[in-house]
Amino acid sequence: MDRVRFPIGKLDTFPRADIAALNTPLEAMPRLSKALGGPQLFIKRDDLTGLGLGGNKARQVDFWLGDALAKGADTVLITGAVQSNYVRTAAAGAAKLGMDCHVQLEERVKDPDHTYRVSGNVLLDKLLGATIYSYPEGEDEAGADANLGRIADELRAKGQKPYIIPLGPGHDPIGALGYVDAAREVVGQIYDKMTDLKDLPDAVVIASGSSHTHAGFLVGLRALGVTCPVVGICVRRTVDQQAPRVKARCDEIADLLGIDRLTDQDIEVYDGALGPGYGKPGDDTIEAMTMAARNEGLIVDPVYTGKVMAGLIAQARAGRWTPDQRVLFIHTGGAPSMFAYEPILTARLDAMDA
Repeated sequence: MDRVRFPIGKLDTFPRADIAALNTPLEAMPRLSKALGGPQLFIKRDDLTGLGLGGNKARQVDFWLGDALAKGADTVLITGAVQSNYVRTAAAGAAKLGMDCHVQLEERVKDPDHTYRVSGNVLLDKLLGATIYSYPEGEDEAGADANLGRIADELRAKGQKPYIIPLGPGHDPIGALGYVDAAREVVGQIYDKMTDLKDLPDAVVIASGSSHTHAGFLVGLRALGVTCPVVGICVRRTVDQQAPRVKARCDEIADLLGIDRLTDQDIEVYDGALGPGYGKPGDDTIEAMTMAARNEGLIVDPVYTGKVMAGLIAQARAGRWTPDQRVLFIHTGGAPSMFAYEPILTARLDAMDA
């Protein structure tokens, strides 16, 4: 796809590390569509971005590490949940670029078992050579960022050149530009008939957590004149908490790119699949994981994409879309984290299949 043909503000002036495998496929999901009785489902396979087992964070890290390299950094610092896909992908990107990586793992999930602490993304962080720190609070973004700052000061004193990928608001949303670009990629694939989806979707369904993926994709579509609803499925916060967060990120992205801001009416979030909370899969998530796997051979995880698929299924069953409408599911990856949930998943699946 020729990006120049689809310019979006200042997007192409930002440096990139070029470490993600793009463009990712955009495919039909006919068996799952049939199982739900409609709508026509399609999937953007951002689980296949390549870097460190893929996922949406590869697009974000591509921009963050591009900025880090442009500023002469040799060390990357990032904070996230114990089973953070973001942390794992940053560690992979740093390894690929020959940079040192220091990661801080926050306690966001209550009473995790041993498997959660050592398997999945934690194991991959170690394999990728990251130096690992622990942070006791899971809902203290400012504190987590401040602690990264203290670690960065220690590294500077040793002669290193650290670069912090921040967690909380108040920073330019550089990583979110990866999903502005993803929206442009999708539109280009449809325009060039490089996909089973031959026309623009009637709706997009996407994870809404930190909100950088959701907001970036939404801003990108609107900048290209695409007006379909972009439904952010809440994976960490309720609607009343998440909607203003998404709007704030959209405003920051628009300002960074020098384009018009979105309206409140552009923001749509759904928290019907959130329970029992962040990092805790409910029965609807397990059902969604099973339906995706057994109808499409598709792996969605219990923290993010499983809940997004559960939200899509719930709305389809409620009759939100007609059988002939086209709904695009953005698969943001996250499969490594499911191995940290093996005891829970095994028990639920055995009971389901009994």
